[in-house]
Amino acid sequence: MAAGVLVLAAGTVAGCGDAGAAITRLTVGSPGRDPYTLAADTDQVKVAPRPARGGTMDGDTPGLYGGTRRISSCDQRRLVAFLQANPDKARAWAGVQGIPVSDIARYVSRLTPVLLRTDTLVTNHGYRDGRATSEAAVLQAGMGVLVNGYGVPAVKCNCGNPLTAPESKIKTSGARYSGRKWSGFQGRNVTRIRPRDSRRGTITVFVLVDPGATMGFERPRATAGTDDGPPLPLPATETAPPSGSPAPVDSGDGSPGSPAPGDGSPAPGSPEPGSPEPGTPGSAGPESPQPGVSPGGGPGTGTTTGTGGGPDEPGTGSGTETGAGTPGDGPQSPVISMAPPTGSAGSPAAL
Repeated sequence: MAAGVLVLAAGTVAGCGDAGAAITRLTVGSPGRDPYTLAADTDQVKVAPRPARGGTMDGDTPGLYGGTRRISSCDQRRLVAFLQANPDKARAWAGVQGIPVSDIARYVSRLTPVLLRTDTLVTNHGYRDGRATSEAAVLQAGMGVLVNGYGVPAVKCNCGNPLTAPESKIKTSGARYSGRKWSGFQGRNVTRIRPRDSRRGTITVFVLVDPGATMGFERPRATAGTDDGPPLPLPATETAPPSGSPAPVDSGDGSPGSPAPGDGSPAPGSPEPGSPEPGTPGSAGPESPQPGVSPGGGPGTGTTTGTGGGPDEPGTGSGTETGAGTPGDGPQSPVISMAPPTGSAGSPAAL
């Protein structure tokens, strides 16, 4: 009898991971279900894939994100104005981010616009019937997002939806996927993004790569392109991994503040950027490593580059395919531009 109980307990522990979770794929240009609003020209289709994909990556890894030098993929001022004009949505949006409504402008001003360079697992929060919704989602590489000072996606630019970290128990390797599948999609290449170690403070400069992976450049935190640095050689992280290397297993580890494996010496720091463009000028104030978690202290001094950590146990497998697609999936084009829907009650207004 006791042996049977032990066997049952062991089986229960082994099944704790949510390998059969439902995950929605969202292609570039797709707002998905329940968008807060709609915005144009935020995403790009032709983004050169990053050599290291899958597993868990630190938010300050050089080359993790991309962008077009001196151009922003997000209009932060218009997002703030939209939320200020729609108080019900503002309350839901701020609730997801764990901030008071009065702090939305300042919070958004501290974010940095970038392009995803890997298919990325997040929790996507929409808005329906006066409340925030929540679903696990994979955002296709090329989608524009706003990231916080620890390098974690906080806003989906083409719809204004707040983003938070995925649940740690979700495994991309055995998931049930819905939504249109794009060319090259594999569950093992889906990336989780872990906040920069909070003991090192916030990032001061992001090292980005242009969409064609022809050059790198630096973008100071909380700036939108006008302060981008000159073209630089591609970061060392752009070197392709050796062929034939074994595929690690998805760890599902997304805990903030944990030291990065193989952490090297940080590069010299850069000064904190000046007054933010949208919102209240002045000090950036406290910031939490994870969106949706109330800040517990002021940011420290960041460094120019990240830890340089590589993939942390990428997943294996592409999951189960279900569903025909998600609302808003449409044909792709080199530059994504979305027009607001017309003629339907309750449709989101365009930014």
